[in-house]
Amino acid sequence: MEILLDPQNWVALATLAALEIVLGIDNVIFISILAGKLPPEQRERARKLGLAGAMLTRLALLFSLAWVIGLTQPLFTVFNEEISGRDLVLLIGGLFLLGKSTHEIHGTIEGDDDQSTVRVAASFAGTIVQIMLLDIVFSLDSVITAVGMVDHVSIMATAVVLATVVMVLFSGPVSRFVARHPTVKMLALSFLILIGVALIAEGFDLHIPKGYIYFAMAFSVIVEMLNLRLRRKSRGPARATSA
Repeated sequence: MEILLDPQNWVALATLAALEIVLGIDNVIFISILAGKLPPEQRERARKLGLAGAMLTRLALLFSLAWVIGLTQPLFTVFNEEISGRDLVLLIGGLFLLGKSTHEIHGTIEGDDDQSTVRVAASFAGTIVQIMLLDIVFSLDSVITAVGMVDHVSIMATAVVLATVVMVLFSGPVSRFVARHPTVKMLALSFLILIGVALIAEGFDLHIPKGYIYFAMAFSVIVEMLNLRLRRKSRGPARATSA
């Protein structure tokens, strides 16, 4: 009860929830692209299950703080560079993102979207597993950040739940928007490549400020929105002329 009466805890909750939402944007993009490859009737369920699994993953990480903090301890050295458990997770996650995004870009350009019924049935479970595994990578830094910001685990857990609710509400519109606009999907995949490179750099202790990455992403989105508006505007006179 004392936690609720302290205004600083409310500020910490709001700040941490906002941080979790911002750090979860890349997760929503990844979920949108993976779920978009499923049959229409399965996409909504995949998004919700993926985000629910993501929330459980983050909560599990929060309630095993000793393990998370222990991940920062060096395991071995390569070329005078200390490698910790966190570094390994970031390296593997970054490489997976690079490979997955490159494969998706190739499939989109070449048009290899046709799947047999067996592959589609198998892909639903595979999609959920991929979402949950990648969320461990996406969650790790945000959980470590949360541990450094707030003293109470209950505040951290509440912030994670609030952020997940917001992401569930927005994942549907984001997914539908990405599916309707192929150039937006290509931009989103490019973001994932950028994030993959950043994760690999972090794994080697080469810190790239998150602000630079988010600024580049925001600038690209603004340019793409202007392009979409221009294309929509140019299609208007074309329809009028053909009529």
